[in-house]
Amino acid sequence: MNSNYFTEEHQAFRQSLKDFLQKEVVPHIEKWEKTGTIERFIWEKFGEMGYFGIAYPEAYGGLNLDLFYTVIFLEELQKIKSSGFAAAMWAHSYLAMTHLNAEGDERIKQDYLVPSIAGKKIGALCISEPFGGSDVAGMRTNAVKKGDKYIINGSKTFITNGIYADYYIVAAKTNPELGNKGISIFLMDTSLKGVSAVKLDKLGWRASDTAEIAFDNVEIPAENLMGEEGKGFPYIMQHFALERLIMAINAHARGEYAIDYTIDYMSQREAFGKKISKFQALRHTIVEHATEVEHCKVFNYAAVSRLDKGEYVVKEATMAKLKSTKVADDAIYSCLQMLGGYGYMEEYPLARLFRDSRLGPIGGGTSEILKEILGKMIIDNQNYEPAVK
Repeated sequence: MNSNYFTEEHQAFRQSLKDFLQKEVVPHIEKWEKTGTIERFIWEKFGEMGYFGIAYPEAYGGLNLDLFYTVIFLEELQKIKSSGFAAAMWAHSYLAMTHLNAEGDERIKQDYLVPSIAGKKIGALCISEPFGGSDVAGMRTNAVKKGDKYIINGSKTFITNGIYADYYIVAAKTNPELGNKGISIFLMDTSLKGVSAVKLDKLGWRASDTAEIAFDNVEIPAENLMGEEGKGFPYIMQHFALERLIMAINAHARGEYAIDYTIDYMSQREAFGKKISKFQALRHTIVEHATEVEHCKVFNYAAVSRLDKGEYVVKEATMAKLKSTKVADDAIYSCLQMLGGYGYMEEYPLARLFRDSRLGPIGGGTSEILKEILGKMIIDNQNYEPAVK
């Protein structure tokens, strides 16, 4: 444990979270992975423990803790053999709720943020579209104001918690002719007429629900506009640094978990009269991956520390996600190989980890998009500033 960032209070929180996950979550993981449905009771248990309120103001039931409590929350969720379950929890808490807290007015915070922290309402962030993917500015969903309402039409896809959710945070174009300057953010109840969602069948993250959502003349109150009209793109960009760091932390944590599991397996498995942990080729492979994962972890912690101090770390967060997700994928690929035929069996964790990890370089901005963003910063000397100060 790095004492530069983690205090005794942090370590006590980590142990408490570990105990909670082992008692309340792990016994249900296999069922949730098979059914693809996380039962509602666990959200309320997370709320009761304060885990959804780690980063949020005390005025709304949160704990207002530093970002290294979030790091612990993310790391431990990656070590219970279900990245899908982890995704459902952090997408609610750090994607949907981030917008409630940052752009929601007092009414929205009382009616949605408070019950979200308590685990009584589940949220989903709706940005990606079937024809857009990582191209946020190219979205087609539109919102037309008519009197005291907005009429929303369009579709979203790859939305984590899209089926479970009680509300959506929806990005839509209010002035399509203005491109990314014409995007706004809205709060939408999922029970409204014209809202429909279809669950997608995924390679990994099986416990989480991922949906394609359609909006057919959905009417929402004009007061459900979050923040200013036309400022949706800056709001989204503002939060990308945190989202990319979340994905990076998830990656180094699952890579670390895979390596620890594999080392334990190697210390027990024998071949040709000795433990396979004694074969030099295997030892050196593990050492290389462990070194890369540790490098990522140290870099990620440093970026989190700067973000926690209020610095705008879009470059570092983008680098962190790009590198950490690749390193985790490579490590897990090799770890599965170390188990031989058993690595390919569903009863061993590496098979699921292998599938779950593959989303890392895709979700939250593909690696190709991230490289282009970094190319603009590193090669073209483009300087990104906070969109909303």
